[in-house]
Amino acid sequence: MAGNLASHFGAWVAMPVVSYTAGTLQQYSACIYIGSTYGEPLPAAFLTDVYAATTNVIWIYDNIWQLTASQPQFAARYGFMPWVFDTSPVATVTYKSQSVRRYSANAAGIMSYSSIGAPATVLAECVRADSTTFPWAVRSGNFTYIGEIPFAYMTEGDRYLILCDLLFDALAPTTATQHRALVRLEDLHPLSDPTALLQAAEWLFSNGIPFGFHITARYLDPNGYYNDGVPQDVPLHTQPLMIAAIRTMQLLGGVMMHHGYTHQYSNIANPYTAVTGDDCEFYRITASNGVLTYVGPLPEDTDSSWAQGRFDSYAAELSASTFTMPQISTFPAYSASVPDYQAAAQTFAARAERTLYFPGVLTNQTIDYTRPAGQYVPYSVQDAYGSKVLPDTLGGIDPDVFFNIPPRLPADIIADAQRTLVVRDGVASFFYNPEDPLSYLQQTVQGLLDLGYQFVSPLDV
Repeated sequence: MAGNLASHFGAWVAMPVVSYTAGTLQQYSACIYIGSTYGEPLPAAFLTDVYAATTNVIWIYDNIWQLTASQPQFAARYGFMPWVFDTSPVATVTYKSQSVRRYSANAAGIMSYSSIGAPATVLAECVRADSTTFPWAVRSGNFTYIGEIPFAYMTEGDRYLILCDLLFDALAPTTATQHRALVRLEDLHPLSDPTALLQAAEWLFSNGIPFGFHITARYLDPNGYYNDGVPQDVPLHTQPLMIAAIRTMQLLGGVMMHHGYTHQYSNIANPYTAVTGDDCEFYRITASNGVLTYVGPLPEDTDSSWAQGRFDSYAAELSASTFTMPQISTFPAYSASVPDYQAAAQTFAARAERTLYFPGVLTNQTIDYTRPAGQYVPYSVQDAYGSKVLPDTLGGIDPDVFFNIPPRLPADIIADAQRTLVVRDGVASFFYNPEDPLSYLQQTVQGLLDLGYQFVSPLDV
């Protein structure tokens, strides 16, 4: 995940710290060490080179005590001394006079300090439930320490965004501040209401707002879940009004984006209804008592040829509807297997989405699908699957409860957009379903404009 973020600034290399050899650090412009394994013995050469480094070093979480023990002058040189992990509930972290969120039930602990003073600078502070504070991130000279792993329990408006911004200090300190925004019209398919689509697109165009729109090429309700038990199969080429609406949206500057051939799988709940727009197409997910389980690849998904076949079917349906293949893809339900992501890298210029990453990807070993980790990015990156990935920082407007998914209203999107301002070159990206009231789109767009964001096309990020 750190590598994905670092790719925004240039090429990067992942290396197990136990493989480190003396002098390696001098070959790179910066180093990010992630202490994810408590007590892992660190090579003496690594500790020596970090302490002697003149390039920027970001040390995250565990094993900092090995560095302090190996360098008796650590506290005198850097002005701070890590102590013990503070397990107080922390729901807020402050940074740049802004409060960002943290999952308070995360009990892994955040490093506290036995001493801190000049020349160290506290970059961000944890706020306990009783309003007392302690440092979340500290910098002294070229050395930055972050007292927890920000990738755990990340959500919109999260303290993860602080790390995303701190990388500019280490890798591109002269970057100018700018705040851009993206909006996409979500979950459009052959049975979407063309009038509602055009209403949203025309309002965006009339207000000078570029936009993208997600298209699923074939509508399936194999069990008649929404049609009184009567199955439905509606390809796009049979819907002239929808085709006309899509063409008009393109004329209004809308950027078409792939969003699955059917946006569902077979005739089984995956995980909800088996209906286009509700379910996942490229990964097996089950639901039980409101809990989702990410099971793994679908039975047919043994290599990239299966996903490529879905992409080819999508392209054929678009061609039959007089459209060409989009440049950008968003996987339905933000979920896919490793071969699917790799196939997308060969088919599309970019993906606009949150992504699942799995152990084994970086090391080219057997993929462990039992431990997926999701990540969104606040700026474009070149990810571990080889794709350019565009930001999806804010999620979508959803006024209703859908199974176990709570509502998310314009005020929620705007509040997290304000938190996202901590990233100096960050993008506030959200989606809107035209089935919902147009006022939700209008409120959200205006709210982001009021925060100083400038809307841009997905092609320009």
